[in-house]
Amino acid sequence: MSLHPKIEAVTERIRRRSAPSRAAYLAGIEQALRSGPNRTPLSCANLAHVFAACGDTDKARLRGEATPNLGIVTAYNDMLSAHQPYEHYPERIRALARRLGATAQVAGGVPAMCDGVTQGRGGMELSLFSRDVIAQATAVALSHDAFDAALYLGICDKIVPGLLIGALAFGHLPALFVPAGPMPPGIPNKRKAEVRERYAAGEASREELLEVEAQSYHAPGTCTFYGTANSNQVLLEAMGVQLPGSSFVNPGTPLRAALDDEAVRRVLTMTALGQDYRPLGRLVDERAIVNAVVALMATGGSTNHTIHWIAVARAAGIVLTWDDMDLVSQAVPLLARVYPNGEADVNRFQACGGTAFVFRELLDAGLMHELPTVVPDGMRAFAREPRLEGGALSSAPAAAVSADASVVRTVAAPFEAQGGLRLLRGNIGRALIKLSAVKPEHRFVEAQAVVVDAPQKLNKLHAAGVLPRDFVAVVTYQGPRANGMPELHSLAPLLGMLQNQGREVALVTDGRLSGASGKIPAAIHVTPEAARGGAIGKVRDGDIVRVDAEAGTLEVLVEAAEFAARGVAANTSPAGHDLGRNLFANSRAVVGPADQGALSISCGPMGSDGGCWDYDAEYELGCDAEAALAPHEAKDA
Repeated sequence: MSLHPKIEAVTERIRRRSAPSRAAYLAGIEQALRSGPNRTPLSCANLAHVFAACGDTDKARLRGEATPNLGIVTAYNDMLSAHQPYEHYPERIRALARRLGATAQVAGGVPAMCDGVTQGRGGMELSLFSRDVIAQATAVALSHDAFDAALYLGICDKIVPGLLIGALAFGHLPALFVPAGPMPPGIPNKRKAEVRERYAAGEASREELLEVEAQSYHAPGTCTFYGTANSNQVLLEAMGVQLPGSSFVNPGTPLRAALDDEAVRRVLTMTALGQDYRPLGRLVDERAIVNAVVALMATGGSTNHTIHWIAVARAAGIVLTWDDMDLVSQAVPLLARVYPNGEADVNRFQACGGTAFVFRELLDAGLMHELPTVVPDGMRAFAREPRLEGGALSSAPAAAVSADASVVRTVAAPFEAQGGLRLLRGNIGRALIKLSAVKPEHRFVEAQAVVVDAPQKLNKLHAAGVLPRDFVAVVTYQGPRANGMPELHSLAPLLGMLQNQGREVALVTDGRLSGASGKIPAAIHVTPEAARGGAIGKVRDGDIVRVDAEAGTLEVLVEAAEFAARGVAANTSPAGHDLGRNLFANSRAVVGPADQGALSISCGPMGSDGGCWDYDAEYELGCDAEAALAPHEAKDA
């Protein structure tokens, strides 16, 4: 199947815009490539430090034999259910590598925080910045320059993007990402949401709420809703840097163990010491980035990736914009409904066809690129399901028919003709909305603004009974520079409850929502943010705000001259309890805007000023979406 003209056009404009920085990045990979094992340039003292703690077999190999040494970067901790299964992975990886004639060492660990624990708490102000810390920690782990390939053990929100950014800084190394899988199904997500909303209304006790939450989050593995963590896995598969079909296999199962072992075997065949060298930096090209965006839109994935994958792309010298994402979303149909976009969890999604079914549909329709991946068969291997037969790992073609059309559908009969996310533009700024989670009847809201500069203040207004019947909550000073751009998912139960009462409500904010962004129309990531003088800071109580997700507009209905003359309101909310916030003051001072990845570090090829390549001029060209696609629109007609 030939590539869809709109996907081809978006890919080409990204490639053209990225040409200088991508060329510089690839030149760096070539410069880092060596003909022998990566440890051979080390001095004797350097090398002795590398193998000092190893056993005799590993020491002998590391002393100079031409065998690969595998670096393990792990996000293990046993407070996070998703990362707890990684506890014994290094031991198993080392043992298997040894049996295969190679060596493996834990290169380092990276932090892994849980947004589910920090929601509505001071720690959430560290969340987004933790991605960049993870990227730096990954670079520190690999800085010993003694590895020929790397395995990355991480799964959740900021962890995977951080690992990927760090891995791309060492893009000459082959890499494989190894998920641990989701926990088995718990209480239905719909039931959990109902109790949360009843609790927000004062109709459920804390004990009832805690019991429901405990039944939902109940075992090792990722949370079962389709939030940022599980979206991570789908995007990694779409880019071809994770084994096909490995995303949603539960921890502790024989198939999970077989896939984990296969990851070790496969990455050891990809080093420069063999005949199938596949460095990560070459695999993650413009096509792979577009595939990730396509998968995000087709499955209704996490809004967080409109920030994270821009940062990931920059780490590979690729310039991705929100406009690119919006164009992809308009070309790609919605093929999955997984909570919060539906009622099914990711286990049900997997049972109904999962990633193999979705990718087969997208590839057959020309909506995904065929490209080199970590497996020899390329992207077509990702349209097959892993199987365990007689103790041996095999695969089978994706199911021809969805097991449940309320969960997964074909391109010929999608849930919607457009993808899961939409870019909004208007006099308030640019923002994004998770269209797939909002019912059509709630996609247009025009109501008076209730402006607060902290989410807790909206809850207090509700408790005082002074909120208008219909309103748009405008929550300012929640962007990267203001306070680290925390997620505001704690507002979802309140706004969801009010919507259930028949009231017209919406949210507009320069902050984030969770990957579990739900049924409320929410214009998030508003850029420029209030702390940068953005127009969102000019909106006043009582202004009429229009959120039109279908038309892609976000406007305050105030006369232009009056709105332009207004100053940006001050942030009156005091800084929260510290909880390490002081350590990230520099990050808040230098962080970039959300639509450029909200980066607080430099990544990708370096410009003359020591920072990332400047693409502002090209970015303006990239905004001319209609002009870019005009020839292809004519061709379609």
